Amino acid sequence: MTTRPGHRHRSTAPALVVLGAAAALAACGGGSTAASGSSSPSLTLSSQSPTAVPTPAASGATALTVVVDDGSGPLTWRLECDPPGGDHPDPAAACAALDAKGATALLPVPKDQMCTMVYGGPERASVEGTWRGNPVSTTFDRSNGCEIARWAALSGLLPAPKG
Repeated sequence: MTTRPGHRHRSTAPALVVLGAAAALAACGGGSTAASGSSSPSLTLSSQSPTAVPTPAASGATALTVVVDDGSGPLTWRLECDPPGGDHPDPAAACAALDAKGATALLPVPKDQMCTMVYGGPERASVEGTWRGNPVSTTFDRSNGCEIARWAALSGLLPAPKG
């Protein structure tokens, strides 16, 4: 290879190394959304496993105890679906909200999730029992943007905040 006077020959090796490293990092990805080690994922809805990938069975019993406290004292409701029933104020809307949003809305916010620091109010709730035959044990509050969004996603199950 000839070079013109006053110009130095530049090697492409450093550029290829950087390009190769970038390609290798891109191939690694930022994380997998697929469940591993199981050919049939199960629904795990507890605050101890916030990264579970829910894929519930199409049918199964739903019997939940919902405890809601808006700051003035707790209220407890029972909810059953298929058919909707129990002493929940609107069992049909609660069951429809659960069916529309699915198990994902019952999962807690992942610990590494970035959330806006917005206070939504003193409301707190817990949901325990079974949804479509799968165990449920989760809590809700309105302490930040992520929790406010979870509460809003289940607005038929959880009451609208006061104020």
